[in-house]
Amino acid sequence: MASESSQPQSIHEFTVKDAKGTDVNLGTYKGKVLLIVNVASQCGLTNSNYTELTKLYEKYKDQGLEILAFPCNQFGSQEPGTNEEIQEFACTRFKAEYPIFDKVDVNGSNAAPIYKYLKSAKGGLFGDSIKWNFSKFLVDKEGKVVDRYAPTTSPLSIEKDIKKLLEKA
Repeated sequence: MASESSQPQSIHEFTVKDAKGTDVNLGTYKGKVLLIVNVASQCGLTNSNYTELTKLYEKYKDQGLEILAFPCNQFGSQEPGTNEEIQEFACTRFKAEYPIFDKVDVNGSNAAPIYKYLKSAKGGLFGDSIKWNFSKFLVDKEGKVVDRYAPTTSPLSIEKDIKKLLEKA
């Protein structure tokens, strides 16, 4: 049973790399509501998702929302660019001010540890695998995964869930 305690209990126990390759301890987001999204620049869902993520971020960042974007090239090779190109695209075209991290795998044996954790905390409708770009995980202020949304779920449609978590003391 020793392995039981070694399982991460919260998202705050992870360290990930940002787009420049610098380690980022997710513990720095304690007390914030997180929306974690696997993003892609060339997906049919890109325009609507990036546009709405930016709207949500602008509206709630001062109330404690942080959006963590993880580029992923596993779905139709729709994120082929370098980290610099991805950041340039998101920040220039969609005015993304939230952090965009290092490109990761979200499925398979090379899946990023944070994604293994997210999927184990909230399995999807058809098993644990991420199905496509723009799958979304909502994480509370304590770092617990509270919900998972399909790629086709519009970011604005989960605003009420975000507001509920932001209002919790």
